Amino acid sequence: MTLKVFITGASSGIGEALAVYYAAKGATLGLVARRAGFLDGLNQRLGGCHACYALDVADAPALHAAAADFLARFGAPDIIIANAGVSAGTLTEYEEDLAVFRRVMDTNVFGMAATFAPFIPAMKAAGGKKRLVGIASVAGIRGLPGAEAYSASKAAAITYLESLRLEMRPYGIKVVTIAPGYIETPMTAVNPYQMPFLLPVDKAAELFAATIERGTTYAVIPWQMGVVAKVLRLLPNWLYDRLFTSAPRKPRGLLK
Repeated sequence: MTLKVFITGASSGIGEALAVYYAAKGATLGLVARRAGFLDGLNQRLGGCHACYALDVADAPALHAAAADFLARFGAPDIIIANAGVSAGTLTEYEEDLAVFRRVMDTNVFGMAATFAPFIPAMKAAGGKKRLVGIASVAGIRGLPGAEAYSASKAAAITYLESLRLEMRPYGIKVVTIAPGYIETPMTAVNPYQMPFLLPVDKAAELFAATIERGTTYAVIPWQMGVVAKVLRLLPNWLYDRLFTSAPRKPRGLLK
């Protein structure tokens, strides 16, 4: 039986790498991104047989329509990967950053729920080994300076996915939370600082797919960042504040 995978944020970065990975395995894909041209180009590279939906994940009606089309053509997906996300440096003291803050939250949190929502009834009815996958970030483990919106959105995503996991458990639907560290993508390319354990995106896609296949409830990738994340979580506030107050920041106003 052909694997069916629905991926948001598919036009570049992690989403594109995952699309390439699953297409190579013979999967039928639903590809979502805002940039129609990039999606079409990716689809052609992957054989031209996949469903493409040019939309913004913050637009729930558009996602509902895309889900209805995918379900009608292919049936319930086996894997949904809510990968679409944006990042920007934000500072609450600047009023103009509030619009960026809203955009980050709408995409990274609301967009994740809006991606899953129209598929869940069909996935429940279909049974079998189903996966709802949310791409969070180690930035959601502790608040990072200059990344108030991004850290908040990823912390919210982690907690949201945990709640969803409990709700889906009686139906046998696995909810997988993946918190990437630094991955070589356009999002990290703008970071003006060193990124430890930076992972090539194609290698990251392989590790993500293995995690999804296992149905692991929560994973930090690469594993080295998982160790760092655990240490950071254990630090008392006074020590964390002393170590990170002067940490380098992502540039303000860059939505990537």
